[in-house]
Amino acid sequence: MKYCVGIDFGSLSARALLVEVGTGKELSTAVFDYPHAVMDERLPDGTPLMPDWALQHPQDYLDSIAATVPEVIRQAGIDKNDVVGVGIDFTACTMLPVYADGTPLCFDPALAGDPHAYVKLWKHHAAQPYANRLNEIARQRGEKFLARYGGKISSEWMIPKIWQILDEDPALYEKADRFIEAADWVIWQLCGKEMRSSCTAGYKAIWHKREGYPSNEFFKALDPRLEHVVDEKLSRQIHSIGEKAGEITEKAAALSGLPVGCAVAVANVDAHVSVPALGICQSGNMLMIMGTSTCHIHLGDEEKIVPGMCGVVEDGVLPGFMGYEAGQSCVGDHFNWFVENLSNAEYEREAREKGVSLHELLSEKASKLAVGESGLLALDWWNGNRSVLVDVDLTGMMLGMTLLTKPEDIYRALVESTAYGTRKIIETFEASGVPITGLYACGGIAEKNPFVMQIYADVCNKEIKVARSAQSPALGSAMFGAVAGGKARGGYDSIFDAAREMGGVKERSFKPIKENAEVYDRLYAEYSTLHDYFGRGENDVMKRLKDIKAQQIAKNL
Repeated sequence: MKYCVGIDFGSLSARALLVEVGTGKELSTAVFDYPHAVMDERLPDGTPLMPDWALQHPQDYLDSIAATVPEVIRQAGIDKNDVVGVGIDFTACTMLPVYADGTPLCFDPALAGDPHAYVKLWKHHAAQPYANRLNEIARQRGEKFLARYGGKISSEWMIPKIWQILDEDPALYEKADRFIEAADWVIWQLCGKEMRSSCTAGYKAIWHKREGYPSNEFFKALDPRLEHVVDEKLSRQIHSIGEKAGEITEKAAALSGLPVGCAVAVANVDAHVSVPALGICQSGNMLMIMGTSTCHIHLGDEEKIVPGMCGVVEDGVLPGFMGYEAGQSCVGDHFNWFVENLSNAEYEREAREKGVSLHELLSEKASKLAVGESGLLALDWWNGNRSVLVDVDLTGMMLGMTLLTKPEDIYRALVESTAYGTRKIIETFEASGVPITGLYACGGIAEKNPFVMQIYADVCNKEIKVARSAQSPALGSAMFGAVAGGKARGGYDSIFDAAREMGGVKERSFKPIKENAEVYDRLYAEYSTLHDYFGRGENDVMKRLKDIKAQQIAKNL
């Protein structure tokens, strides 16, 4: 029997999964919480961070490999030499500056107190002014790449983050030999060479399979110092997902417990790699990866322009398809915010007595409410809007509260708001000539909370099928690892072969309830009115409030 390993690097932890090739049977898993977590207030040495910063420490990624991969091999009791390949996935764009040998600048003691030397996590939004200027210049120049990203490049992506470093810390910019996705950096650590992924480059760095990067003239128009950024700090050598990046080196073997020579797959993005884990191999299907945020991945046959999409990349998800991406920046984080900040002692006591979490208690109470009974309506922008407005400066809103409003009313309204956000994405795709014929879900919320999933089915008025595996990103990564290993070594020669044998969905699906869907149509119409009023410039009060907040915080630093 042969095996493959997938490592899923999330926002707060990494998970390794050991899988049996041929059956998809998951034999063992191990999780490692990042010791530095997300640094959004200060660096390890106490250096304070401004609002909208979100950093990580790359040592956490190496420690994750050392802690989890040997553990899954030990748990399963297998011979490590029977592992045919390893694949990884990552949140993106999560990027870092490194020296020519791949050493992160934050490992340099002289730079340990410099925020720009660290990993900028995907939800680092402090580069928004640079994204705004990039979009304005691209529009003025008529850059056609802009339409492939829904008309806006996000502050979460590679180029705005690089430009922020250049503008705010030019000395550090000069020190950096490369700016690289954390996903590609981990592959570098495993196989000893830089192998940039077409998935990360296509969705997060404005790279196109047929046209490459934007021209040097475009980068010069942004800032003359950026004219040659691609050749000086990035790379034009891009490798397709499904390719073998290399093999485990002796150094990586000592770190991971994998055998020297074990195949390593080109890196992937956590959302995109989940698609084959559900056995999805046909166009027309959209997958919602539901966790702290939600990413919507859709397979299409043609390249269409969809307002607010986060990218359309040829072969970006599976070979032969156009892979579309959209997303919501705050979903699970939305619900956690409420539980951590607005729950009360009475509910906490009740949850303890019942032996359930506050999420479970609130879901139980909220599920007893009829659709619309709370009288509340929320905008799901607690962490900005990714799609379809692509505006991180938007903030959340709750409408309709009274002295009779209860915690479960608010909790349900927050859940419903994220479902409305997904419906807005779906309708935008369909209005742009990209039909959604099948809706799928995976991730912690899809796995654990049927209350949430039923609301999504009712709001979207679509059946939702849920991943068979609770570890879809890690399983998808393991499958790509098996493809990197190749059939001759006990793996696969095609991700489609792997998906057919190792992927799948649960027997139970969530079907819309007709009477609920009819009321949600009315509520969604109200959501759409508020969405456009606050989100499309008619009333920019959210941004004005955010500016005042930033000014007052800056005064106190």
